[in-house]
Amino acid sequence: ARWVIHTVGPDAHRGQTDPALLASAFGSALDVAVELGVTSVAFPAISAGVYGWDADDVARIAVDAVRRYPSEGVQLVRFVLFGDRLRVAFDRALAN
Repeated sequence: ARWVIHTVGPDAHRGQTDPALLASAFGSALDVAVELGVTSVAFPAISAGVYGWDADDVARIAVDAVRRYPSEGVQLVRFVLFGDRLRVAFDRALAN
């Protein structure tokens, strides 16, 4: 990877459960990618796992945030996921 863009997602264990916070983490990272001239981005399932967000919620919010992002600049977004549970959740979100 030429660039690593770090974003911190909301922590459900600390009451940070507003979907807009999670969508903002994806959107802000895409903003930085556009500023850098990046054409492809790989995202993990931000806030899933130790931050306590449900896999299906993360998948739905992440896919929606990427789909709503203006298509200028970033041409390819990949979700790089750990485990079948997350893959299945993202497959479902991407199918909708």
